[in-house]
Amino acid sequence: MPVQFQHDTHKAIYEKVGGFMKELFGEFAGVRTDFPGYYLTMGSAIVQVFVLPWGDADAIVNVRSWVVTGAERTPEMLEFLLRENFEMRFGAFGLDKDGDVVFEHTIAGSSCGKQELKASVLAVAGVADTYDDKIVSRWGGKRATDRG
Repeated sequence: MPVQFQHDTHKAIYEKVGGFMKELFGEFAGVRTDFPGYYLTMGSAIVQVFVLPWGDADAIVNVRSWVVTGAERTPEMLEFLLRENFEMRFGAFGLDKDGDVVFEHTIAGSSCGKQELKASVLAVAGVADTYDDKIVSRWGGKRATDRG
């Protein structure tokens, strides 16, 4: 099934981001075929770059990495993630509907430039690649590249 777009601007921003991803990361950047987005692996992190519609005339670029799946969700882990959020310059930790730890940063699509996308992708990848080991060593679970 081909990627679906909500409107012309959604498609245009998707194509713009795709061009940036290719220029910035070359063959390391892959294209998702099930959803408007891209991905790349850096260290033990897999970074997803989603282009999502935002209203009738814009889109957002959500750069996200599932940091750890299956960690023991304790109050200590949740407090750790919240305290680390306070120190972050780009993005924040969160939990998805399954309780997996994610790290993400979002950019308005209409104003997303190549250098802003690069900073976002590298920040998310760096945080995910660093924190996955910290979280797994204390609360268990699996890093993105260990899930197979």
